[in-house]
Amino acid sequence: MSGVTLHQAVKRYGATQVIHNVDLEIEDGEFCVFVGPSGCGKSTLLRMIAGLEDTSDGQINIGTRDVTHIDPAERGVAMVFQTYALYPHMTVRENMGFGLRMNNVPKDEITRKVGDASRILKLDDYLDRKPAALSGGQRQRVAIGRAIVRGPEVFLFDEPLSNLDAELRVDMRIEIARLHKEIGATMIYVTHDQVEAMTLADKIVVLRAGHVEQVGAPMDLYHDPDNKFVAGFIGSPAMNFVEGTVTAAGVEVAALPGTVLTTDVALPPAGAKVIVGMRPQDMTVTAADSAVTLDIRERLGGVAYDYLSTPSGERLIVESRSDMLLAEGTAVSVGFDADRVMFFDPQTEQRLR
Repeated sequence: MSGVTLHQAVKRYGATQVIHNVDLEIEDGEFCVFVGPSGCGKSTLLRMIAGLEDTSDGQINIGTRDVTHIDPAERGVAMVFQTYALYPHMTVRENMGFGLRMNNVPKDEITRKVGDASRILKLDDYLDRKPAALSGGQRQRVAIGRAIVRGPEVFLFDEPLSNLDAELRVDMRIEIARLHKEIGATMIYVTHDQVEAMTLADKIVVLRAGHVEQVGAPMDLYHDPDNKFVAGFIGSPAMNFVEGTVTAAGVEVAALPGTVLTTDVALPPAGAKVIVGMRPQDMTVTAADSAVTLDIRERLGGVAYDYLSTPSGERLIVESRSDMLLAEGTAVSVGFDADRVMFFDPQTEQRLR
């Protein structure tokens, strides 16, 4: 197995640059997830590593080899796509071994490799079925098995769970995490779903408009984001952002009348505006005489999401694990963990520290 290194990687389509000078190091055996909104360049970056997109500038290494301009078949990578791309007339066994057969691998070796992959993916009972007789999750496991039998240095996953329903997505997340643990391969995984990123990754790369916003371990990005974009993208529900005004006493929060936050953060001069960030998990609501009202409560069993209206017109979401029932329209008081509040510059959106 091998790690992957990108140095000043650039992708242009004509005069339009879509990937901007990406520097990234993915360690051997690491599970790295590219995450970001649609159109941020995560799939393009993955396809550059695979060789399916030309790299306009910069360098891509797999292990010690410079593969920037090497043919995809010679890079030692295997890719699992969003669509399963299985041959409908072939059995699972034939689909998994097809690539090896095309490369004239001996039959006994194909049998051994397909058998090993089938055992890992729990497909032994389905080897003689055709894709039409499989569920979506089983088809995706076959697609992953087809990649495993090639014995690649690096596995590349391009939103492989997007076509599955919610329950199957959870099941396949667990399967992919177990697969990584069992074979220990370097894996690079693209998703727009931050829940997938948080649950699977050793390392997350957050992308926006072709730029890397931040790289780090999942909980490092959650607890210590560099900017408003990362803070809002990582975490579910998303972080609340409201306007604050710096005063001699601290930061006044217009959305929560009477609230003044004191902090050791280096703030701009009095009178300046800042963005105040509060995670729904760090907040509470109680019935009280207040200008803040509960609009909607979504009950999801063990957790509920309270959607609040504030006098400043800004909306807040609070996560609650209480069985307390408040009627919609109830005036509420909002509590929060002051030590977990974050502040951001409204112009640059960088975190104030």
